[in-house]
Amino acid sequence: MYRNGFRGFISAIPPVTKNLILINIIVWAVEAIFPRFGQSIIRVLGLHLLGANQFNPVQIITYLFVHDSHNPWHLLFNMFSLWMFGSILERVWGSKRYMMFYFVCGIGAAIVQEIVWLSTWMHEYVSGIARLNGLSYAHMKEIVDAALQSHDSSFMSAIASFKNNFVTIGASGAVYGLLLGYAFVFPNQPLYLFFIPYPIKAKYMMIGYGLIEFFLGFNANDSVAHFAHLGGMLFGIFILLYWRKKGTLRGNSFY
Repeated sequence: MYRNGFRGFISAIPPVTKNLILINIIVWAVEAIFPRFGQSIIRVLGLHLLGANQFNPVQIITYLFVHDSHNPWHLLFNMFSLWMFGSILERVWGSKRYMMFYFVCGIGAAIVQEIVWLSTWMHEYVSGIARLNGLSYAHMKEIVDAALQSHDSSFMSAIASFKNNFVTIGASGAVYGLLLGYAFVFPNQPLYLFFIPYPIKAKYMMIGYGLIEFFLGFNANDSVAHFAHLGGMLFGIFILLYWRKKGTLRGNSFY
């Protein structure tokens, strides 16, 4: 029990974790209270496809602080996970080291998402307009290729508009990195999933999360950036393996 109630609970959260949570909540609240301004926040701060008119390099960081105001569960899950696992890791690693890990995972998630987009956006564009025009994919691809080679202005404008539709927001990529970090530091710590009354060791739970995200990335037809989640874990695992090799995974000296 916290001696001073809610104030004591807040003061017990380590500083980096606390500030990350507060910034995310404030941005989400502004989006919810001022919907039009919220749309501008997503347009400016959300991660866009590299090469799109609305892309800005700083978005590989700013997207981590933006969530959909119409979906509070996304924010709640991320902030709960950030509090639950981030607080522990910040105490183990120290604030500076923990913050570096968090942002490396978040930026790594953005990079992987960009790679996926860059390799699939043309296929999605051709598939979409092929369906709209009742044409086969191959026939539509020939038309698009010819239009691009001739620099057809209407096609170029349509493609530029289409590219701006690729937007990712949320701290999930960085949070998945933290979940992996917790599993590395406390591999045998029992964890519980909602509605499953049996404990699962952290290391097995994270293997399960990774496999599920990999499967959903290729098969799910939803708006969730599954590969970004995997990207956060991918970049995180390199740091974690290096720290384990140096003997600093559980704290000790940074170097």
